[in-house]
Amino acid sequence: MAKVEFRNIKKSFGDVDVVKHFDFTVNDGEFVVFLGPSGCGKSTTLRMLAGLESISSGDIFVGDKIMNDIDAKDRDLAMVFQSYALYPHMTVYENIAFALKLKGMPKSKIDLEVRKAAKMLELEPLLNRKPKELSGGQRQRVAMGRAMVRTPKVFLFDEPLSNLDAKLRGVMREEIKRLHRAIKTTTIYVTHDQIEAMTLADRIVILKDGYVAQVGTPTEVFKKPANKFVAQFIGNPSMNMLDVKLKENSGEYFVELGDVLIPLPERFKAHASHNLALHLGIRPTDIHLRAEQVGHERTLPISVKIKDKELMGASILLQTEIQGQPLIVETQAAEVDVDELTLYLDLDSIHLFDAFSENSLAE
Repeated sequence: MAKVEFRNIKKSFGDVDVVKHFDFTVNDGEFVVFLGPSGCGKSTTLRMLAGLESISSGDIFVGDKIMNDIDAKDRDLAMVFQSYALYPHMTVYENIAFALKLKGMPKSKIDLEVRKAAKMLELEPLLNRKPKELSGGQRQRVAMGRAMVRTPKVFLFDEPLSNLDAKLRGVMREEIKRLHRAIKTTTIYVTHDQIEAMTLADRIVILKDGYVAQVGTPTEVFKKPANKFVAQFIGNPSMNMLDVKLKENSGEYFVELGDVLIPLPERFKAHASHNLALHLGIRPTDIHLRAEQVGHERTLPISVKIKDKELMGASILLQTEIQGQPLIVETQAAEVDVDELTLYLDLDSIHLFDAFSENSLAE
């Protein structure tokens, strides 16, 4: 095991800067997820660590050893790809054993390591099959087994579950989490899927346009987003964003939403400025049909018009409108037969972002 350090990493393809600035340390034994939309630089950063892409500038360390000029095969890293990358003419056993054979390991030791990995990944009945005889989930487990037997310093996963259906992705997430708990190897996992990030990570690195937008635990990035991008990228349905202004009256600050005045919560007052344009963010689950559902008295009643309803099984999404702006509410699946109703905002759960910088006012 080893820690991984990215020091002022940059990557350009011609005139296009894909990774513009990346400074980050993955601690020994930590499970870190690089999360972001397509084109944000997450896979490129992982491939630079793996030695599959050159570094335009900066340094990457694994332990105390700089990796920049070391060949990929000599970095002692194991990578699991989205495409599985199995040898089609080899059996499961031969695929898992291949890297060990290249090392010149004795056959008895190879057999021990392959069978140990196969048992952990529940592949024992499949060892004599070829990849074409396996399901997508089974192929991915073989790819994981092939990485495991190498006992690398660091595991790298590049969107490994993208080709699987939703149910199988859930099963494989559990497999990967169980694997990490068992062997405790430093792991870096790339995905655009926030569910994978939230369920797997010790910490999440959220990237946007080649920069780090926020680093934190799953709870931190969900409850304390540093900026508007993170707030709307994390969570499904996405966080509501309403255009508001900050107003001052007799020394007191209020958030003005049309003719609705919301007292400014204490946590935002350090950055209060009269007439400041803001975005007010609130998650659909933090808007309630009854005041008592909030659990405290810091609520605000608002009148909204219902535009549409979307049944989601146990819950229902209400497409509403307040002061001409759309507002989505997620609540328990119950019939709402009216066109207008009063909702209650949980004032402890609102977020405010500067409309210009898009950074949180709580920072």
